Amino acid sequence: MQAVTETGRGRLEGRVAIVTGAGGGFGEAIAHLFAEEGAKVAVLDIRREAAERVAGAIGGTARAFAADVGVKAEVDAAVAEIARTLGAPSVVVNNAGWTHRNQPLLDIDEETFDKVFRVNVKSIYLMTMATVPLMKETGGSIVNVGSTAGIRPRPGLTWYNGSKGAVNLLSKSLAVELAPLGIRVNGLCPVMGETGLLESFMGVEDTPENRARFVATIPLGRLARPGDIAKAALYLASDDSDFVTGVLLPVDGGRTV
Repeated sequence: MQAVTETGRGRLEGRVAIVTGAGGGFGEAIAHLFAEEGAKVAVLDIRREAAERVAGAIGGTARAFAADVGVKAEVDAAVAEIARTLGAPSVVVNNAGWTHRNQPLLDIDEETFDKVFRVNVKSIYLMTMATVPLMKETGGSIVNVGSTAGIRPRPGLTWYNGSKGAVNLLSKSLAVELAPLGIRVNGLCPVMGETGLLESFMGVEDTPENRARFVATIPLGRLARPGDIAKAALYLASDDSDFVTGVLLPVDGGRTV
């Protein structure tokens, strides 16, 4: 993707958007597209170097921020710095996520379980507590990246499936409670995608043969690509969806049909 050197009129013109887990994969694509549509993008990732790489590639008003989204002090500090340097957020994309390797459920230790729920679920609690007070006056949009795993779970990913089921339901519950504040909340539910976590989701080496087994379960015949998720996130973040809240939008090539 080319760096954004001059912002034209776009669907997110002038808005401050926080994208977590934006140092790669889906988050990186979302950050780029949001910037192309005029947003001031806070590229937030636990890996500072990755966040700086993405923000540098975007250019313009994009800024890099480092935080572990499962640690309150780090989330609070990052959101405060974002508000100070870019302005109060009106768009938040909770994209950061983690999984355990695809394997029998009894083989997952407690430490791994805790990390999956801390990154996938507690992060939404922490980001909500930090950002909603800043969004109350103007409203805005929160997009939570859930998963088809929380709708049609695959065996071997039970505890990950449970965490994404929580994300999906939280998106609906938050939508109902935050609607009076003019804050819309929706969930994106990608199918397995071409990201750094793919091999963990499959539980086997990422070979053409192994990948084909999973692709065969997706009617449109391919895995999700970062651009697929970015375009759906843009729709939910922008005024194009100004009467849409509490929706779980599968971006899955038909996997959950």
